[in-house]
Amino acid sequence: MIAPDRPRRSALYLPASNAKALAKARTLPADVIILDLEDAVAPEAKAQARAAALAAVREGGFGSREVVIRANGLDTPWGAGDLAAIAGSGADAVLVPKVTTPDDVIACERALAGAPGTLQLWAMIETCGAVARLDAIAALAAITRLSLWVMGTNDLAKEMRARLTPERTAFLPVLTLAVCAARSHGVAVLDGVCNEFRDLAAFRAEAEQGLLFGFDGKTVIHPDQIGPCNEVFSPSAAELDWARAVIAAFALPDNAGKGAIRVEGKMAELLHLDQARRLIAVAENIAAA
Repeated sequence: MIAPDRPRRSALYLPASNAKALAKARTLPADVIILDLEDAVAPEAKAQARAAALAAVREGGFGSREVVIRANGLDTPWGAGDLAAIAGSGADAVLVPKVTTPDDVIACERALAGAPGTLQLWAMIETCGAVARLDAIAALAAITRLSLWVMGTNDLAKEMRARLTPERTAFLPVLTLAVCAARSHGVAVLDGVCNEFRDLAAFRAEAEQGLLFGFDGKTVIHPDQIGPCNEVFSPSAAELDWARAVIAAFALPDNAGKGAIRVEGKMAELLHLDQARRLIAVAENIAAA
Protein backbone atom coordinates (compact mmCIF):
# COMPACT_ATOMS: atom_id res chain seq x y z
CA MET A 1 0.00 0.00 0.00
CA ILE A 2 0.92 3.68 -0.22
CA ALA A 3 3.33 5.02 2.40
CA PRO A 4 1.42 6.92 5.11
CA ASP A 5 3.69 9.96 4.71
CA ARG A 6 2.84 10.42 1.05
CA PRO A 7 1.91 14.11 0.60
CA ARG A 8 -1.83 14.63 0.74
CA ARG A 9 -1.85 18.27 1.75
CA SER A 10 -4.58 19.25 -0.69
CA ALA A 11 -7.26 17.06 -2.28
CA LEU A 12 -9.31 18.82 -4.95
CA TYR A 13 -12.86 17.74 -5.70
CA LEU A 14 -14.06 18.29 -9.23
CA PRO A 15 -17.09 16.98 -11.12
CA ALA A 16 -16.05 14.15 -13.40
CA SER A 17 -18.61 15.36 -15.96
CA ASN A 18 -16.72 18.66 -16.47
CA ALA A 19 -14.20 18.09 -19.26
CA LYS A 20 -12.64 21.53 -18.86
CA ALA A 21 -12.06 20.95 -15.14
CA LEU A 22 -10.53 17.54 -15.83
CA ALA A 23 -8.04 19.07 -18.25
CA LYS A 24 -7.13 21.86 -15.83
CA ALA A 25 -6.65 19.42 -12.95
CA ARG A 26 -3.57 18.02 -14.66
CA THR A 27 -1.84 21.39 -14.27
CA LEU A 28 -2.81 22.21 -10.67
CA PRO A 29 -0.49 21.71 -7.68
CA ALA A 30 -2.97 19.62 -5.68
CA ASP A 31 -1.53 16.42 -4.22
CA VAL A 32 -4.79 14.55 -4.81
CA ILE A 33 -7.43 14.89 -7.52
CA ILE A 34 -10.87 13.52 -6.62
CA LEU A 35 -13.08 12.90 -9.65
CA ASP A 36 -16.56 13.18 -8.21
CA LEU A 37 -19.46 11.03 -9.35
CA GLU A 38 -21.61 11.84 -6.32
CA ASP A 39 -22.66 15.26 -5.01
CA ALA A 40 -21.28 17.31 -7.90
CA VAL A 41 -23.13 15.33 -10.57
CA ALA A 42 -26.86 15.49 -11.34
CA PRO A 43 -28.71 12.15 -11.60
CA GLU A 44 -29.17 12.46 -15.34
CA ALA A 45 -25.41 12.94 -15.80
CA LYS A 46 -24.21 10.03 -13.63
CA ALA A 47 -23.49 7.64 -16.50
CA GLN A 48 -21.66 10.30 -18.48
CA ALA A 49 -19.60 11.29 -15.45
CA ARG A 50 -18.57 7.70 -14.77
CA ALA A 51 -17.43 7.22 -18.36
CA ALA A 52 -15.55 10.52 -18.27
CA ALA A 53 -13.77 9.61 -15.03
CA LEU A 54 -12.67 6.25 -16.40
CA ALA A 55 -11.44 7.88 -19.59
CA ALA A 56 -9.50 10.51 -17.64
CA VAL A 57 -7.72 7.87 -15.57
CA ARG A 58 -6.88 5.86 -18.69
CA GLU A 59 -5.56 8.96 -20.42
CA GLY A 60 -3.34 9.84 -17.47
CA GLY A 61 -1.23 12.97 -17.41
CA PHE A 62 -1.75 13.61 -13.67
CA GLY A 63 1.92 13.21 -12.82
CA SER A 64 2.64 12.34 -9.20
CA ARG A 65 -0.87 13.29 -8.07
CA GLU A 66 -3.04 10.57 -6.59
CA VAL A 67 -6.18 10.17 -8.68
CA VAL A 68 -9.27 9.14 -6.75
CA ILE A 69 -12.81 8.53 -7.95
CA ARG A 70 -15.62 9.27 -5.52
CA ALA A 71 -18.40 6.76 -6.14
CA ASN A 72 -22.06 7.04 -5.35
CA GLY A 73 -23.19 5.16 -2.25
CA LEU A 74 -23.98 1.47 -2.48
CA ASP A 75 -27.55 2.28 -1.45
CA THR A 76 -28.06 4.35 -4.63
CA PRO A 77 -28.94 3.12 -8.13
CA TRP A 78 -25.40 3.91 -9.31
CA GLY A 79 -23.21 2.71 -6.43
CA ALA A 80 -22.67 -0.93 -7.39
CA GLY A 81 -21.96 -0.01 -11.00
CA ASP A 82 -19.52 2.69 -9.90
CA LEU A 83 -17.50 0.29 -7.75
CA ALA A 84 -17.46 -2.36 -10.45
CA ALA A 85 -16.14 0.16 -12.97
CA ILE A 86 -13.63 1.78 -10.62
CA ALA A 87 -12.25 -1.64 -9.64
CA GLY A 88 -10.59 -1.96 -13.03
CA SER A 89 -10.05 1.71 -13.76
CA GLY A 90 -6.43 2.08 -12.68
CA ALA A 91 -7.32 4.83 -10.19
CA ASP A 92 -5.25 5.06 -7.02
CA ALA A 93 -8.29 4.91 -4.76
CA VAL A 94 -12.05 4.84 -4.61
CA LEU A 95 -13.73 7.21 -2.17
CA VAL A 96 -17.03 5.91 -0.80
CA PRO A 97 -19.55 8.31 0.75
CA LYS A 98 -21.51 7.94 3.98
CA VAL A 99 -19.63 5.00 5.45
CA THR A 100 -21.53 4.49 8.70
CA THR A 101 -20.80 0.98 9.98
CA PRO A 102 -18.05 -1.62 9.68
CA ASP A 103 -20.45 -3.58 7.48
CA ASP A 104 -20.31 -0.76 4.94
CA VAL A 105 -16.55 -1.20 4.65
CA ILE A 106 -16.92 -4.97 4.28
CA ALA A 107 -19.55 -4.49 1.56
CA CYS A 108 -17.22 -2.19 -0.37
CA GLU A 109 -14.34 -4.63 0.09
CA ARG A 110 -16.43 -7.42 -1.41
CA ALA A 111 -17.49 -5.23 -4.31
CA LEU A 112 -13.81 -4.52 -5.05
CA ALA A 113 -12.68 -8.13 -4.71
CA GLY A 114 -11.45 -8.31 -8.30
CA ALA A 115 -9.52 -5.03 -8.19
CA PRO A 116 -5.72 -4.86 -8.10
CA GLY A 117 -4.22 -4.91 -4.63
CA THR A 118 -2.93 -1.38 -5.14
CA LEU A 119 -6.45 0.11 -5.27
CA GLN A 120 -7.08 1.83 -1.95
CA LEU A 121 -10.45 2.25 -0.27
CA TRP A 122 -11.08 5.71 1.15
CA ALA A 123 -14.15 6.41 3.27
CA MET A 124 -16.18 9.55 3.89
CA ILE A 125 -16.91 10.06 7.59
CA GLU A 126 -20.03 12.21 7.41
CA THR A 127 -22.86 10.58 9.35
CA CYS A 128 -23.87 10.63 13.00
CA GLY A 129 -23.83 6.84 13.01
CA ALA A 130 -20.18 6.76 11.94
CA VAL A 131 -19.15 8.95 14.86
CA ALA A 132 -20.32 6.27 17.29
CA ARG A 133 -18.32 3.59 15.42
CA LEU A 134 -15.09 5.36 14.50
CA ASP A 135 -12.74 2.87 16.16
CA ALA A 136 -14.53 -0.17 14.77
CA ILE A 137 -14.48 1.27 11.25
CA ALA A 138 -10.82 2.26 11.43
CA ALA A 139 -9.84 -1.18 12.78
CA LEU A 140 -10.85 -2.72 9.45
CA ALA A 141 -7.77 -1.15 7.86
CA ALA A 142 -5.90 -4.21 9.15
CA ILE A 143 -7.86 -6.63 6.95
CA THR A 144 -9.23 -4.53 4.07
CA ARG A 145 -8.13 -1.91 1.53
CA LEU A 146 -9.23 0.88 3.85
CA SER A 147 -6.38 3.37 4.12
CA LEU A 148 -7.80 6.89 4.45
CA TRP A 149 -10.74 8.86 5.79
CA VAL A 150 -12.18 12.09 4.47
CA MET A 151 -14.27 14.16 6.85
CA GLY A 152 -17.58 15.27 5.37
CA THR A 153 -18.49 18.16 7.62
CA ASN A 154 -21.25 19.52 5.38
CA ASP A 155 -23.27 16.29 5.45
CA LEU A 156 -22.52 15.82 9.13
CA ALA A 157 -23.84 19.30 9.86
CA LYS A 158 -27.04 18.45 8.00
CA GLU A 159 -27.58 15.25 9.99
CA MET A 160 -26.73 16.89 13.31
CA ARG A 161 -28.85 19.97 12.49
CA ALA A 162 -25.79 21.89 13.64
CA ARG A 163 -24.44 25.19 12.40
CA LEU A 164 -21.18 25.02 10.51
CA THR A 165 -19.58 28.23 11.80
CA PRO A 166 -16.04 29.43 10.93
CA GLU A 167 -14.87 28.14 14.33
CA ARG A 168 -16.59 24.75 13.70
CA THR A 169 -17.40 24.64 17.42
CA ALA A 170 -20.04 21.92 17.15
CA PHE A 171 -17.63 19.62 15.30
CA LEU A 172 -14.48 19.93 17.38
CA PRO A 173 -15.15 16.76 19.43
CA VAL A 174 -15.88 14.80 16.26
CA LEU A 175 -12.72 15.99 14.54
CA THR A 176 -10.63 15.05 17.57
CA LEU A 177 -12.19 11.60 17.87
CA ALA A 178 -11.79 10.95 14.15
CA VAL A 179 -8.09 11.80 14.17
CA CYS A 180 -7.49 9.67 17.26
CA ALA A 181 -9.31 6.64 15.81
CA ALA A 182 -7.54 7.00 12.47
CA ARG A 183 -4.10 7.30 14.06
CA SER A 184 -4.68 4.30 16.33
CA HIS A 185 -5.16 2.08 13.28
CA GLY A 186 -2.75 3.64 10.79
CA VAL A 187 -5.42 5.33 8.70
CA ALA A 188 -4.60 8.65 7.02
CA VAL A 189 -7.22 11.36 7.51
CA LEU A 190 -8.14 14.51 5.60
CA ASP A 191 -10.12 17.46 6.94
CA GLY A 192 -13.41 18.48 5.32
CA VAL A 193 -13.97 21.30 2.87
CA CYS A 194 -14.23 24.99 3.63
CA ASN A 195 -17.21 26.44 1.77
CA GLU A 196 -15.74 29.97 1.76
CA PHE A 197 -13.83 29.56 -1.49
CA ARG A 198 -13.73 33.31 -2.14
CA ASP A 199 -12.41 34.15 1.34
CA LEU A 200 -8.89 32.74 1.42
CA ALA A 201 -8.21 34.21 4.87
CA ALA A 202 -11.13 32.22 6.25
CA PHE A 203 -9.91 29.15 4.40
CA ARG A 204 -6.38 29.50 5.77
CA ALA A 205 -7.72 29.84 9.31
CA GLU A 206 -9.73 26.64 8.92
CA ALA A 207 -6.76 24.82 7.36
CA GLU A 208 -4.54 25.88 10.26
CA GLN A 209 -7.18 24.58 12.63
CA GLY A 210 -7.09 21.25 10.77
CA LEU A 211 -3.30 21.13 11.08
CA LEU A 212 -3.64 21.83 14.80
CA PHE A 213 -5.93 18.82 15.11
CA GLY A 214 -3.43 16.57 13.33
CA PHE A 215 -5.02 16.09 9.90
CA ASP A 216 -2.73 15.04 7.04
CA GLY A 217 -4.30 17.58 4.70
CA LYS A 218 -7.60 19.07 3.63
CA THR A 219 -10.14 18.62 0.85
CA VAL A 220 -10.70 21.71 -1.29
CA ILE A 221 -13.39 22.79 -3.73
CA HIS A 222 -11.64 25.55 -5.68
CA PRO A 223 -8.19 25.83 -7.29
CA ASP A 224 -7.51 29.06 -5.37
CA GLN A 225 -7.59 27.06 -2.12
CA ILE A 226 -4.76 24.72 -3.17
CA GLY A 227 -1.85 27.12 -2.64
CA PRO A 228 -2.64 28.14 0.94
CA CYS A 229 -3.61 24.55 1.75
CA ASN A 230 -0.23 23.25 0.59
CA GLU A 231 1.54 25.97 2.57
CA VAL A 232 -0.30 25.21 5.79
CA PHE A 233 0.26 21.45 5.60
CA SER A 234 3.94 21.68 4.61
CA PRO A 235 6.59 21.73 7.36
CA SER A 236 7.89 25.26 7.89
CA ALA A 237 11.56 26.19 7.67
CA ALA A 238 11.67 26.69 11.44
CA GLU A 239 10.11 23.28 12.07
CA LEU A 240 12.63 21.61 9.78
CA ASP A 241 15.55 23.41 11.41
CA TRP A 242 14.38 22.16 14.81
CA ALA A 243 13.88 18.63 13.48
CA ARG A 244 17.40 18.54 12.05
CA ALA A 245 18.81 19.88 15.30
CA VAL A 246 17.04 17.16 17.30
CA ILE A 247 18.26 14.42 14.98
CA ALA A 248 21.81 15.74 15.03
CA ALA A 249 21.84 16.07 18.82
CA PHE A 250 20.64 12.52 19.43
CA ALA A 251 23.30 11.27 17.01
CA LEU A 252 26.13 12.70 19.12
CA PRO A 253 28.20 10.05 20.95
CA ASP A 254 27.68 11.86 24.25
CA ASN A 255 23.92 11.38 23.92
CA ALA A 256 23.96 7.70 23.01
CA GLY A 257 21.40 5.75 25.02
CA LYS A 258 19.80 8.84 26.52
CA GLY A 259 16.02 9.20 26.57
CA ALA A 260 16.00 12.96 27.07
CA ILE A 261 18.55 15.62 26.13
CA ARG A 262 18.80 19.39 25.81
CA VAL A 263 18.55 20.83 22.29
CA GLU A 264 18.94 24.56 21.79
CA GLY A 265 17.81 25.21 25.35
CA LYS A 266 14.77 22.95 25.16
CA MET A 267 14.17 19.42 26.37
CA ALA A 268 13.89 16.78 23.66
CA GLU A 269 12.80 13.21 24.32
CA LEU A 270 12.87 10.14 22.09
CA LEU A 271 9.29 10.87 21.06
CA HIS A 272 10.53 14.21 19.69
CA LEU A 273 13.19 12.32 17.74
CA ASP A 274 10.47 10.19 16.16
CA GLN A 275 8.48 13.33 15.32
CA ALA A 276 11.57 14.97 13.85
CA ARG A 277 12.31 12.02 11.60
CA ARG A 278 8.73 11.91 10.38
CA LEU A 279 8.76 15.66 9.66
CA ILE A 280 11.94 15.33 7.59
CA ALA A 281 10.42 12.38 5.73
CA VAL A 282 7.29 14.42 4.94
CA ALA A 283 9.42 17.29 3.62
CA GLU A 284 11.48 14.91 1.49
CA ASN A 285 8.35 13.31 0.05
CA ILE A 286 6.91 16.72 -0.79
CA ALA A 287 10.16 17.70 -2.50
CA ALA A 288 10.22 14.44 -4.45
CA ALA A 289 6.64 14.91 -5.61
